[in-house]
Amino acid sequence: MRKIAFYTILLSAFCIFSCAQSGSDENLTAQLIERVSPAQAGMDPDRLAKVDDVINESIGNKEIPGAVLAVVRDCKIVYLKAYGNKSVYPETEKMTENTVFDLASCSKPVGTATSMMQLLEQGKYRLTDKVSMYIPGFEPYTDPKTGEKTDIRIVDLLTHTSGLPPYVSPETIEKKYGNTEPSSLMDYISHCRRDFKPTSDFQYSCLNFVTLQNILQNITGEKLCDYAQKNVFDVLGMKHTTYNPKAQGKKEIMDLVAPTEKQPDGSVLLGEVHDPIARILNKGNSGNAGVFSNAEDLAIFVSAMMNGGEIGGRRILGELTVKTMTRVPDQVKGLGRSLGWDNYSDYSSNNGNLFEPYRTFGHTGYTGTSITVDPVSKTGVILLTHHVHPVDKGSVVRLRALVANIVAGSIVK
Repeated sequence: MRKIAFYTILLSAFCIFSCAQSGSDENLTAQLIERVSPAQAGMDPDRLAKVDDVINESIGNKEIPGAVLAVVRDCKIVYLKAYGNKSVYPETEKMTENTVFDLASCSKPVGTATSMMQLLEQGKYRLTDKVSMYIPGFEPYTDPKTGEKTDIRIVDLLTHTSGLPPYVSPETIEKKYGNTEPSSLMDYISHCRRDFKPTSDFQYSCLNFVTLQNILQNITGEKLCDYAQKNVFDVLGMKHTTYNPKAQGKKEIMDLVAPTEKQPDGSVLLGEVHDPIARILNKGNSGNAGVFSNAEDLAIFVSAMMNGGEIGGRRILGELTVKTMTRVPDQVKGLGRSLGWDNYSDYSSNNGNLFEPYRTFGHTGYTGTSITVDPVSKTGVILLTHHVHPVDKGSVVRLRALVANIVAGSIVK
């Protein structure tokens, strides 16, 4: 009898512990980032609510099927709302606040650049190191008139001032190499044309971030997707953020994923990255795209970036690292790109017109996603849409700026 009583007590204790752990997981986001009213965060709720009109108008104009907006102020969520539909083909399904989106190029700062900055502060490389130190055979820029060679450095990749071409199609790689393997893509980038001398101009290029991916992988011996998951997303408790949710069989995330483009066979991309380089050539593990996330997780990430690299006792970067990452380097001040982020280049219209013009940083994604962070007013705007569903048409460029202006205009103290 005493044995039975002992095991009964032990089992009860285990159940209590397990329930406490489960409850702890469910409450993790709440512990990391508090939700408050706009008024509590120094924002006028009536002014802020005007975002509903412009987002619903965009849905009504069939620019987007739906959206999720998160507004962060001083590391607190002050507005989190879903609009329209998560899916309109093959079935209609309402959007929810926890919908997971294909972040497209927002993956560049959230996954790749943040991971690279961790390696920087760990002494694994210098920003001024030549790419060829980490990618053997990576060719420099050669002046067509003088023959003078200029090495491409890691900082040139991060700021899109390397001179690498913007993109390459899977068809080009397959024609040249007879396959669509990641190694063929990196070999192509190592030897392809260089369009200008590094730092002399700006050209947004997915090839820059595929190269950064390969540098990281050669330094760490890990895939980018595995490194970022372990050292960025999991550290911050971003429970719905990952690469390759379909391939990994992550049902809890797949149930929340918004589809993107309809394919020739009538299916839609779901849990597979939309970008062809990332999907076809890099098999979902790619420096230029591939992260899936939702608004609440990104609110945690943005809060950490506004709070010197840490939120709720969970640190991903040092304070000086964040300042360096989000500041445009002196050598390319006129070009407006910081280390993985966009401050004031021609691509930064998502920042709107009212946030601090030089210190505000952000990024956009082709599928319709965007992040804007003003560290001066401590405000973050996360607008997640999927205008490529069910067909790739329309634009959210104007919508992003309108939303940013309304959020900025609602700040009253």
